[in-house]
Amino acid sequence: KRKAMLRAGGGEVWDDQTLLDWDPNDYRIFCGDLGNEVSDEMLTKAFTKYPTFQRAKVLREKRSGKSKGYGFVSFKDPNDFVRAMREMNGKYIGNRPIKLRKSTWKDRSVD
Repeated sequence: KRKAMLRAGGGEVWDDQTLLDWDPNDYRIFCGDLGNEVSDEMLTKAFTKYPTFQRAKVLREKRSGKSKGYGFVSFKDPNDFVRAMREMNGKYIGNRPIKLRKSTWKDRSVD
């Protein structure tokens, strides 16, 4: 039986199975202001210099495949997380400078 991954936001609650793709104990960064040209691979390439980098994902519209303009990157070690936040904020990935913030995904999960 699959585990329910309940999320809450915008007054709604839903089962988000994509959370199973991520390490539940990671240190995750929200990457904002991404251009439509930025792919998972481009985001990965930008952050693989950090030894404990785990995963990068650009969120896209289901029907059109167009970027939603944001994504996430995750790290196993908090030191790499802090270094990436400090070093990569404002760096160009694709055609725009990236804006980084600590992800609040854990705050939005329903236990």
